[in-house]
Amino acid sequence: VTFPKSDADLPHATIVKPPARKAGEFEDWKALAKGLPAFQTTYDEGLNVGYKYYDAKSIQPLFPFGYGLSYTTYAYSNLSAVSTVTKGGTNEVPGFLVTLTVTNTGSRAGSEVAEVYAALPAAAGEPPKRLVGWRKVKLAAGESKEVTLNIEPLFFSTFDEAKKAWQIVPGEYTIFAGSSSRDLPLHATAQLK
Repeated sequence: VTFPKSDADLPHATIVKPPARKAGEFEDWKALAKGLPAFQTTYDEGLNVGYKYYDAKSIQPLFPFGYGLSYTTYAYSNLSAVSTVTKGGTNEVPGFLVTLTVTNTGSRAGSEVAEVYAALPAAAGEPPKRLVGWRKVKLAAGESKEVTLNIEPLFFSTFDEAKKAWQIVPGEYTIFAGSSSRDLPLHATAQLK
């Protein structure tokens, strides 16, 4: 969940309310059981839902997606993103193998959720980045652990409505890693063909 700094930062700052009820409506439980009258809510954000909306509009949220509190602190290093190809039936399926190091830089033990995002090539017409993987890591004070994620193709695919199929847009992908959608100190690039 992303928490905005103010109502004005919401995609729909005005809350749509149901129509006013008529006099005598819902006075007894039988009428109440039929429910409120229908009303329309328009969701016109397209692909820019949640943290993607704030990224696309360059709005700084109060608490970004993935934000969490801890009694310790963490550092990220050594990001590597390597494109891979595996056999999927008769097809070759591209993917990414992402490796990074998470270090507990504080004086207490803790658990950190390492998040990995991908920015697709501009030709994909997608929001600035999308969450493609995560791993919870338990660390003692001062401890470092290497985290490896095999990112499945569906997480960086787009849907082609004309073909009615998922597709992978060839080109350069940027892989980001960090603790939230706005705290991504690491990035690397990899090509998919």
